[in-house]
Amino acid sequence: MSAEELRAKIREVPDFPKPGILFYDITTLLKDAAAYKEAIDLMLEPFAGERIDIVVGMESRGFIFSAPMAYQLDAGLVPVRKLGKLPAETITVEYALEYGSNTLEIHRDAITAGQKVLIVDDLLATGGTAKATSDLVRRLGGEVHALAFLIELLALNGRQKLHGERLHTVLQY
Repeated sequence: MSAEELRAKIREVPDFPKPGILFYDITTLLKDAAAYKEAIDLMLEPFAGERIDIVVGMESRGFIFSAPMAYQLDAGLVPVRKLGKLPAETITVEYALEYGSNTLEIHRDAITAGQKVLIVDDLLATGGTAKATSDLVRRLGGEVHALAFLIELLALNGRQKLHGERLHTVLQY
């Protein structure tokens, strides 16, 4: 299955979550076993044969892709969550959204110095969440090896916030 065939599996929902937004709904891709598997395989493709110690999944749709990717890479899995969702000692970062701000957190002991980290999410939009996550990883001493996304929204210029990072996206809109 090609990337273009995957694109056809994603439902476009106008005016969600607010007027003027075109939402790319991946649930229609996820329910198709072959499409879901292919999406994961294409997200993993550039990292074949590379050493990755930890895959960091960003809340919440990033978990859908990060878990099977960590399994395939023989790597550990670390969640980055919204404030108040992790039970042990955390570090936090606040960042701007298109329509407000948010805070992310990671367990203080989730990553050790020098570990090679792949950060995963479903969507690269403005880059705020991805930048905040890479900042958390670096504060713990991790090495951000790359960031991988199923979808990139080019008009929102998320790559600019991630200048200098190795990025991989499967589909671009």
